[in-house]
Amino acid sequence: MSLLWNLRNKLHNPFHVLKPISARLFATQKPSYNAHEFPDEPTSAYYDDLINEAGGSGDLEAVRYLLNKRAKDGCFTTTSTFKFITNTDTSLSSIDHLCRTLARLDSGFTRKSAYDSLVARLCKLRRVDESLRVVDAMVRGGYGLNVATFYPILSVVTRMKKMDEAWRIVELMRSLGVPPDLTAYNYILTAHCFNGDLEAARDLTRRMEEEGLGADSRAYDALVLGACRAGKVEGALLVLRKMEDEGVPVLYSTHAHVINALLKDGYTALGVKFVMVNGGRDEKLDTFSFGHLCSKLIDLNRFKEAELVLEEMLKRDLPIGNKLRNFYENLVTSKQ
Repeated sequence: MSLLWNLRNKLHNPFHVLKPISARLFATQKPSYNAHEFPDEPTSAYYDDLINEAGGSGDLEAVRYLLNKRAKDGCFTTTSTFKFITNTDTSLSSIDHLCRTLARLDSGFTRKSAYDSLVARLCKLRRVDESLRVVDAMVRGGYGLNVATFYPILSVVTRMKKMDEAWRIVELMRSLGVPPDLTAYNYILTAHCFNGDLEAARDLTRRMEEEGLGADSRAYDALVLGACRAGKVEGALLVLRKMEDEGVPVLYSTHAHVINALLKDGYTALGVKFVMVNGGRDEKLDTFSFGHLCSKLIDLNRFKEAELVLEEMLKRDLPIGNKLRNFYENLVTSKQ
């Protein structure tokens, strides 16, 4: 990621002064849209379609017009706003021109959200270097760069298991006066835990505590996942106990990690006990946990245990999905 280091050096160079972008660099053609053509209540999807049509044809002036108008109409940018940017050399070569177009948007939220959406689009294409070029444009123009801008970048590099690059991005954030927050660190923590690297996860959680960030539901979820993937389910249960003691809400996926690990290791009875013992506190969580366990048991042909869990769901009046309902109906039929 040579661009990352070039960006850092450039931003620290006191002689790197950027001049305001001149409007003369852009075409001033009138957008091919009239006010009467827009519906009374346009949607974000409606604007996405128009923007992608304009961007695909190279009409960036129309893109600028539409981005401004959608914001005034209360239609925010989405992950589909810049779908006309594709993973091709021709499309990617237009990034700098597009950044200059975004610089001419209405100031404030309209411009900032457009830049953030472009960063997210490039990260979806796994074009990290190009996304950092957009960050550079935001820094140079003072267009509201903040920690949320970096979320998709950290997400993509950690999903690609490029942990060194993730930490270099954290260093870049600090150098730009944008210290990582709990969400930013959680991307890295989750990656360490998914890889089963508990030592790195422990070091990171210690660092998070030292910085006064603590831990939220996603951080604990990552730790439970890491313990389960490392074959230390007892450690995962200790993390769950700590969550309970600290009053941290449990995510559905957190229970799923434990259930999956117990069943994978052949501890079916413990899996059933885990769900039973933790039931009765949150109906929605119970619906997920009991349903997830029952479905997994059916897949494993553990029909006796699945019947026991299903009966408990009926007793607790928990909603039952189609798969479990079909299982129940077949069960009743077989006993007649």
